[in-house]
Amino acid sequence: MERCMIAPCFVEDSLAGVRRRGLSVEPLLASVGLPEVVVDPVSAEQFGELWRAVAHALDDEFFGEGARPMRCGSFDLLGHAVLHTSTLEHALRRALKFLRLVLDDPHGRLVVEGDHAQVVLIDEGEARSAFAYRTFWIILHGLACWLVGRRIPLRHVEFRCGPPLHGADYGLFFGAPVRFNQRQSLLAFDAAYLKLPVIRDERALGDFLRRAPANLLVRYRHNAGLAARIRAHLRETTPAQWPGIEDLARRLRLSPASLRRRLNAEGRTYRDIKDEMRRGFAMEWLSSGGRGVGEIAAELGFSEPSAFHRAFRKWTAMSPGVFRREAVASRRAAGAAAE
Repeated sequence: MERCMIAPCFVEDSLAGVRRRGLSVEPLLASVGLPEVVVDPVSAEQFGELWRAVAHALDDEFFGEGARPMRCGSFDLLGHAVLHTSTLEHALRRALKFLRLVLDDPHGRLVVEGDHAQVVLIDEGEARSAFAYRTFWIILHGLACWLVGRRIPLRHVEFRCGPPLHGADYGLFFGAPVRFNQRQSLLAFDAAYLKLPVIRDERALGDFLRRAPANLLVRYRHNAGLAARIRAHLRETTPAQWPGIEDLARRLRLSPASLRRRLNAEGRTYRDIKDEMRRGFAMEWLSSGGRGVGEIAAELGFSEPSAFHRAFRKWTAMSPGVFRREAVASRRAAGAAAE
């Protein structure tokens, strides 16, 4: 299993339901080798063990964040429910029906419009915590990626609730633009992935369930596998100087065909990785406010600002100017919440 670390803020969020129940969190933390106060990132394995410990303490695999408990064993049954579906679309629709039965709220529906697909969450009353929506996405997206044997890149993720104090960690976790204070919570991706066949069998499911939920956090992360090597290599230079795929393959001591084949097995392309990194740089630089749009376009390797505008709209469904204003507003809201 690839090594990845989970921010300590998510550990604290995972214990909120335990505290609401009036239970002590120290024995749960100790049972997975964590201190009473977690200040450093924890491994995915440790967080997975903590998830299991909290689930058994509450008899709820959803951390006490749903309208009703997701009783222990529900995730295993979800795996069996979707195993013999034909395509990812078939699996997602069945998974969403199952999750509505066990959680009541939030529950989701799959919406497909042209080349754009969204899982839209619906819940009654006040918005839930960002952690609740994040947990729903982890379960659904992790299971979906495993069923088709490849990562499903996300276009963007939206949250109905306001930004938590650690909102920046959400963007890092999903590897996609994240927006808070939206009309509804949703996860968006390319509709073409819905046609992918489900490739798993009963034996594979047994292994998957034994490793869950830690494998939901690791296996198909945007920064895992060969993609992580490529991202590390590209960080050594500026986007305007990034190599072509033939040059990159030579530097990684692979043939271009092997590079493409291995990336395809991870559900990636070299172009996807470059776009994700350009998008990440663009979001960071726009949020900081230290660079103009023209300067950012040039540093990202675009021939002209208009090309950057078109790409950014494709990545985030908004213009660079609108994104900058929303980022500033979110930062101010988070700052006000901290005071």
